[in-house]
Amino acid sequence: MPKVSMKVNGKAVSGEVEGRTLLVEFIREHLGLTGTHVGCDTSQCGACVVHVDGKAVKSCTTLAAACDGADVTTIEGIAKNGALHPMQEAFREHHGLQCGYCTPGMIMSAIDLVKREGKKLDEDTIRHGLEGNICRCTGYHNIVKAVQAGAEKM
Repeated sequence: MPKVSMKVNGKAVSGEVEGRTLLVEFIREHLGLTGTHVGCDTSQCGACVVHVDGKAVKSCTTLAAACDGADVTTIEGIAKNGALHPMQEAFREHHGLQCGYCTPGMIMSAIDLVKREGKKLDEDTIRHGLEGNICRCTGYHNIVKAVQAGAEKM
């Protein structure tokens, strides 16, 4: 079996994986980081979004072996020194979650959106930028508010 090595949330990790092992499986099953969720297994819902080398990717369709040598950040890796990331705090403050299942992927996608588009985001830009993330609970109104607030604080 191939061995993969990468940094996950700033920590060097490695492990033997089958060639078909998905990044989300490696993160959850090999590393025990369960904040990254599997919602659909088809890259439709976005619950599995993580950052690989600074860019948002859907880890349910990314092979772990393809990330050998990469720098991976999961939802567990964005808080610093016990303080929530500004986007996490904004989701909390603006009630951008209900059941919470989509929230980790939504937050990771929102952070990537801010990095790509800047801090001044209008509703249309946010809705378009989060099209690859599905929430079945909220109706997106508070998610949009949370992303706008989080973007301003980033």
